[in-house]
Amino acid sequence: MLTLLSTMISFLMGGLPKLLDFFQDRSNKGHELALMSLQTEKELAMVEKGYIAQQKVEEIRTDQIQITAETRKAEILVEERKALLAHDVSIGEGASRWVINMRASVRPIITYIFVFELVAINIAIIIWGWTSNLPFEQVIDAAFTNDEMLMLSSIVAFWFGGQAFSSKK
Repeated sequence: MLTLLSTMISFLMGGLPKLLDFFQDRSNKGHELALMSLQTEKELAMVEKGYIAQQKVEEIRTDQIQITAETRKAEILVEERKALLAHDVSIGEGASRWVINMRASVRPIITYIFVFELVAINIAIIIWGWTSNLPFEQVIDAAFTNDEMLMLSSIVAFWFGGQAFSSKK
């Protein structure tokens, strides 16, 4: 049960950014609806007073403000990504290509070591149980414990769970 719960939590953690984006988008749309209702009220008031030309000017001004804000947000995101990439490059300055590649492969190597260790331990337990003439169920219970399955499912969910939520644009 704990294994299943851990796997589900690890898998869903990959979707957490999408969930947060959903709530942010919902909040943004609520804000946009409020702005649109205010703009509609303003337009109706202008039409009643006969300020149709002024209404068009206000629409253009509102569109310009919105475009400027969206452009600024995009520029901030680009600047942030550039700063992160520059930081990563600055860490690797002066290092050999081998060191840079090794630094990038630390997590996968640790994962491989852990999985190979689990496989080796399970093979050793099964061989020991077989040579000791133990019942099959007892050997399998000793080889594949709940804690081991919990760790293995967390690793699989970490590496493959986030890919289910990533969108290709």
